[in-house]
Amino acid sequence: MLPTLRSILDLPVLRDAAPIVLGGAAALDSPVRWVHVSELLELAGLLSGGELVLTTGLELEKDPGRTASYIGSLEAAGAAGLIVELAGPRERSLAALRLAAKSSAVPVIALGQRVRFVAITETVHRMIVAEQLERVERARDVHEAFTLLSLESAGMQEVVEQAAAMIGAPVVLEDLQHLVLAHSARHVGTTALLDDWERRSRTTPSHPRTARTGPERWLQVQVGVRRQLWGRLVVPVVPSDDGMAAVVLERAAQTLAINRLAERDTRELSHQAQAGLLNALRQPRGLGEAEALARAVSLGLKRSRYYVPVVFRTPLQGAPGSGAALPFDPLAEQQDERELLELLARTLKSMAGSALTASIQSGSVGMILALPARQLEDATLERLADSLAAHAGAGAARWTIGVGRHRESLLEAAAGIDEAAHVAETAATLPPSGLPFYRATDVRLRGLLALLRNDPRVQQFAESELAGVLEAEAQGRDGLLELLARFLESGGNKAALARNGYLSRPTLYARLAKLEELLAVDLDDAESRTSLHVALLLHRLRGESP
Repeated sequence: MLPTLRSILDLPVLRDAAPIVLGGAAALDSPVRWVHVSELLELAGLLSGGELVLTTGLELEKDPGRTASYIGSLEAAGAAGLIVELAGPRERSLAALRLAAKSSAVPVIALGQRVRFVAITETVHRMIVAEQLERVERARDVHEAFTLLSLESAGMQEVVEQAAAMIGAPVVLEDLQHLVLAHSARHVGTTALLDDWERRSRTTPSHPRTARTGPERWLQVQVGVRRQLWGRLVVPVVPSDDGMAAVVLERAAQTLAINRLAERDTRELSHQAQAGLLNALRQPRGLGEAEALARAVSLGLKRSRYYVPVVFRTPLQGAPGSGAALPFDPLAEQQDERELLELLARTLKSMAGSALTASIQSGSVGMILALPARQLEDATLERLADSLAAHAGAGAARWTIGVGRHRESLLEAAAGIDEAAHVAETAATLPPSGLPFYRATDVRLRGLLALLRNDPRVQQFAESELAGVLEAEAQGRDGLLELLARFLESGGNKAALARNGYLSRPTLYARLAKLEELLAVDLDDAESRTSLHVALLLHRLRGESP
């Protein structure tokens, strides 16, 4: 910091000269940029602002009436202050100075003792040069640090943490909707820093350059290039050195803008931030519920009574309707995920909903859906499914929705992402059923078998169990598999199957006996019926594959 007039008056060389502040005391904390010694009364043209003027006042002694105009010219030139040495009997000069200083905004100081001006200038200039050299060195350190981060294409979090470390205060990077993209709490605590962030941030007006604004005196700088601004860096406290803090924020903002321009194939910033948070929530490692909620709310998730884990899954390779014959295209898959994230964001916004949404692995997008009431769960999920269905067209990805159990804890809901992912992955292997979304109760055994059906051991099991019937049908004896299916669906109850009008009892019993002969099993045995049911499901699933 540049020395102030107050700190200069506290120097021994001036304290010994018995200084008296005649006027302008309110400006004693103004910074002094330089010290100028002159006896000229027409001095304004030689000043550029911020100078402390030293004079013996001998010219004013000759004509005290010019004192007021002299001080007025210094004020107009932006001088930091005026020190007049009045050693000896100089009552006229003192009286004139006292009178003029009453209405002056520039501090006017009279020295009662003789002083060596060179001692003052040397001391003050040494302070100024030292401070300027320190600022140059710090600016060089800032430049080098952020240049390195630019060369390394550092992420948002790393840049924000570097800025916070250099400023010594918390720093927040937010988007234009005041949602937090990255932050560094710096001893404040994440919960305290991000509490009610969106509302607090909206009370701080934006400005295209660094500015101190708002009741909390926040320091801020816009992030982006020219008209393509996309965020804002904020120091939500009063830094110890706001001048250097502004330099750090400017360089951090430049680094963020440069790094974003270099990321040609990355997701939107809010999606990146949500992906990082969703990953952290699934693997908490010491993350508590309060901090988890604070971070989630700062990204736009509303505090709610219930949270539902949801996973959107594209069909697996080899599944019905997956187009497995086509070569796998990772770039096209990434584009599908981006489009899904944008579509979900638009849909949630249109229904005043909120969620954390991010890609969790190739072909899968995870979501934690916030719901104020359990009764809204199905309606909200159906709305999302309808939006996907309306968006689906020629060449568009088909997404299957898996839903986990709702939770009252955000961290527990995040842990339920794995359950929802299993449901979605399983449901994606099933033929279209008309369901808008799937829960664990919708996939059950059929879903498990769909995941295992391409295992050679499972295929061998199904073929061995059904070998006799399959061979008979291959020889033209149709209807045996259908009879077996109806029998198993009736729970092995022959009388119930006959009552349903399938066949007369004698004919039905004869055919069932033939089935037992072909399969070489006892159909009255519960374990045999279970094995046949599993084998029949596997056979049908393989028949439904392309």
